[in-house]
Amino acid sequence: MATLTATEIRAALAAVPQWRKRGAIIARTYEFADFVAAMKFVNAVARRAEQAGHHPDIDIRWNRVTLALTTHDAGGLTAKDFALAQACDRLI
Repeated sequence: MATLTATEIRAALAAVPQWRKRGAIIARTYEFADFVAAMKFVNAVARRAEQAGHHPDIDIRWNRVTLALTTHDAGGLTAKDFALAQACDRLI
């Protein structure tokens, strides 16, 4: 899968407004009521990621979950990253 151009990335970010580009990744932090709710979200993300064959880096801090996406084998951001970002946003 080809990496997206800067123009394509800007357009794709408009569809996931709470995600931020940091170098070659996009990332978002979600906040939940407590640890159990955060873990339910992480498990739902894991199921979606397995279905997509595309896995985020996940950082869990009690009630906060940060997801970071990039397509390692493509060397940057691709449509797969933005599709999974949208899928994760639909989980909340």
